[in-house]
Amino acid sequence: MTRASRNLLAGSATLLVGLWLWRFARGVDLPLVTPAKAGVVMTCAGGAEILLGLYRAARAPAGTR
Repeated sequence: MTRASRNLLAGSATLLVGLWLWRFARGVDLPLVTPAKAGVVMTCAGGAEILLGLYRAARAPAGTR
């Protein structure tokens, strides 16, 4: 598995978990952090990791694609 595909896989998982937290955990109150805000941060981080994976896939030499 290449670094680009690992970034795409991890970014997709992070993005989906973040979206789930942001959408469905709004009514939950925790003392340290609200899950909805953590979901927004996870969604942004997952999106950034997906973009990094796409960049690495585009920059890879032709023999490793």
